[in-house]
Amino acid sequence: MIGPGSTPQGDCFNLLTAVIEPFLPADETPAAVQSRTLHRIVLGIQYDGNSWQGWQTQPHGLTVQDKLEAALRKFTLADIGTTCAGRTDSGVHALEQVVHFDTVIARETASWVRGVNAFLPPSIAVRWACEVPLEEGVGINAGEREDGFHARFSATARTYHYVLYNHPVRSPLLAGKAGWTFRPLDAGLMQQGADYLIGMHDFSSFRAVECQAKSPVRTMESLQVRRHGDMIVFTLKANAFLHHMVRNIVGSLIYVGNGRQQPQWIAEVLAQKDRGCAAPTFMPDGLYLAKVDYPSRWQLPQEARAWPWL
Repeated sequence: MIGPGSTPQGDCFNLLTAVIEPFLPADETPAAVQSRTLHRIVLGIQYDGNSWQGWQTQPHGLTVQDKLEAALRKFTLADIGTTCAGRTDSGVHALEQVVHFDTVIARETASWVRGVNAFLPPSIAVRWACEVPLEEGVGINAGEREDGFHARFSATARTYHYVLYNHPVRSPLLAGKAGWTFRPLDAGLMQQGADYLIGMHDFSSFRAVECQAKSPVRTMESLQVRRHGDMIVFTLKANAFLHHMVRNIVGSLIYVGNGRQQPQWIAEVLAQKDRGCAAPTFMPDGLYLAKVDYPSRWQLPQEARAWPWL
């Protein structure tokens, strides 16, 4: 029963304290945890995007962010908001998404990994965790931009892989994990076309109509097209990407690879700055956020290379 001056939230916290406090070390009691200073925690997240409607939280709750924050809530018994390096669309995977959040709760890094994973579905996992210095005076608003580490604003580059199965017959084992096209593709011609995209350009021709980025200018650091038997892997690294930019580029390079267009057509499409000039957006199935680069001073324990065959 709620007494005079009590609140449901307060009574729940008091009940929780009474239940778990006898089993915690003195410095791990809820009261001690709540009184600690703010910590900025960074997580490396891997996920299969087939089961989820993209990264960003939605009212239906069927997104990676929703599931991660629900797991954090169960592990910490507190509401924690997260910020990611780059939002992924429905059906897009991540080999290493980077996320940060602020909390007054102190845990060993291994505890963040094991504890949060205990409440995540099989298609999402925390691969690593670390704490980074939090600038004095920084608030707990996860969306704020500041001089300290920020999963999105501190990033210097992003790398995506697009995995494409090039075979006359589709493979059910690769459904949702790789794109597919049955017409034979020439990887050499696609690489020639890809070379026109290296450098700083206005990528409006490869930008989704609904893209909300303030500027279409991006710097493409590298774009490699490699064949491994029936698999073709496109690896794109840029300072940032526009909405659907990778899938639109891949779709256009496929036009070159199957002979429908010549490699120089890519340069012509780029110069037009018109989305209608490029190929249709290719399927999301084979798209993976592979890596996010940060200045070395943050010393993030990122995996050296995910999926070596890529």
